[in-house]
Amino acid sequence: MSDAPLCRDCLTLSASPLAERCSACGSPRLLRHKERDSLSIAHVDCDAFFAAVEKRDDPSLADRPVIIGGGKRGVVSTACYVARTYGVRSAMPMFQALKLCPHATVIKPNGDKYSKAGREVRQLMRELTPLVEPVSIDEAFLDLTGTERLHHGSPALTLARFARKVEKEIGISISVGLSYNKFLAKIASDLEKPRGFSIVGREEAADFLADKSVGIIPGIGASAQNRLAKAGVTRIAHLRDVPLKTLFEALGRDSQRLSRLAWGEDRRSVNPERETKSISAETTFETDLRSFEDLEPILWRLSEKVSRRLKAAGLAGQSVTLKLKDRDFRLLTRTRSGLAPTQLAARLFDPARQLLRAACDGTAFRLIGIGAADLCDAADADKGDLADQSVVRQAHMEAAIDKLRNKFGANAVQKGIVLRKP
Repeated sequence: MSDAPLCRDCLTLSASPLAERCSACGSPRLLRHKERDSLSIAHVDCDAFFAAVEKRDDPSLADRPVIIGGGKRGVVSTACYVARTYGVRSAMPMFQALKLCPHATVIKPNGDKYSKAGREVRQLMRELTPLVEPVSIDEAFLDLTGTERLHHGSPALTLARFARKVEKEIGISISVGLSYNKFLAKIASDLEKPRGFSIVGREEAADFLADKSVGIIPGIGASAQNRLAKAGVTRIAHLRDVPLKTLFEALGRDSQRLSRLAWGEDRRSVNPERETKSISAETTFETDLRSFEDLEPILWRLSEKVSRRLKAAGLAGQSVTLKLKDRDFRLLTRTRSGLAPTQLAARLFDPARQLLRAACDGTAFRLIGIGAADLCDAADADKGDLADQSVVRQAHMEAAIDKLRNKFGANAVQKGIVLRKP
């Protein structure tokens, strides 16, 4: 019954609904909520994911502040919870993070390692239910409706078991939000990080949301918040009182959906077929770069990284986007569409290289990135035709290089362009 507290450490149900600690193991981590065993939509989020993977692989970092990011001119990708106590946050410029926490250990992101850990977590999710909707590498929605007989327990118990299994088998922790829809499950998962498990039920949803900022509603960004604030609307309770016509003027045609969310209504189902829209890689330089000759080898390395990620995901791209950011943080993007589906680094690099050459006009750049979009199944990729038979040779060559790198390491085979130093 939902009144009996569930111990998240040993999974024992306590006899007393007022117990403050588990009667079996003494843990204070008790999960109690009167709707606990009737809710089945969950949001699972890995805690400080990149930093957690690094701490797992190097136990000497366990109690130290760790920042995942690139150089003094980059930004923070992830800060562990120790670093966050100093005020370090994701997306913060590295120079600012290191002022706040100068003794932090800084580690460059290792996308391949994080992707591997993310896939392992995802596989454990799919053992619970086929209805898993990935949101990013480290988070997903799950619908566990109707799984009680399969897992011999409520979705809440199944998720508590799952959290323990992730810690034991993968060596990182997760936070869980459980509710009756995706919107509230996502909010719940952020309430008690790290190692959290929070529940928002139907009976409490309207009151729970009332004093929250309108900014927690997906679709209300900074500019929309500013427009609403001018009308005195800063909290969800305020939003509920705004006439739909006024709301439409402020938020556009999405206003009805946003109004429903303000009351805790979310009609979205958990969609396991949600498409990945793009796969990309980028890097920030230690010093600004201007010349095509300096930027070209970096673009090649990023093209190889995107190629590896496409191959790992079983996807191919039909458009390529070049991303450049100048010293004043102005963003320039250029896209080449209508390409034959490809996973190959060389085929991604060639159009991006042309776009880069055209963009190099003496501007000093601090960041470069490349992305593959218009994704499709890899089965359709790199087949070649009578007009272009070289693609098959390139595919065989990259496959051979991939095998050598898998056996001898990522630097076993390098193209000459990589040896050029900016």
